[in-house]
Amino acid sequence: MTTRLSEHEKQLLSDVASAALIKAARENTLLRVDHREYPEALQEHRPTFVTLKKDGQLRGCIGVTAPCRPLIVDVAENAFSAAMYDTRFLPLAEDELPGLNFHISILSDSEEIKFEDQSDLLSKLRPGIDGVTIEEGNIRASFLPVMWERFSGPEELLMNLKVKAGLPPNYWSDTIRAYRYIMEDECSGTVNV
Repeated sequence: MTTRLSEHEKQLLSDVASAALIKAARENTLLRVDHREYPEALQEHRPTFVTLKKDGQLRGCIGVTAPCRPLIVDVAENAFSAAMYDTRFLPLAEDELPGLNFHISILSDSEEIKFEDQSDLLSKLRPGIDGVTIEEGNIRASFLPVMWERFSGPEELLMNLKVKAGLPPNYWSDTIRAYRYIMEDECSGTVNV
């Protein structure tokens, strides 16, 4: 498990997320971040999700479940993508910036869950702990650990995850794969305009 971030490091992440959201809404461009200008902990390659909320309602959520770039860069890029590319919403407009809240979930690396069948997979899921990703061919969907609050248990979560992936809720095949991760750290903020 990676060391938790200091309050200062979390504030730097929040500042970058806020700046990235402002630049996205005003200029439709990505905030370029030089990771070398930040503390070492923010240069580590760690996966993140950035969730946006406006007036308590979801306004965008995008992230990655595998470490692919420095943490500070990952937050900037996921904030931009959550604002502009979440297909459930129109791109973020500048007039939505005041009062826009964001939440940054810093995740562990994903690990594959080995299972024999759907029942075995369900028995291995840890409600309230695991973020879960399923993969079938080139189809992939993930729920953060916080999503357990919406479902009665592993079966309902898995059915809804299949639907999110564009699969029927009762779909099953021998080629489906599943992965788990946990939330290692988090921080939240409001866009500063």
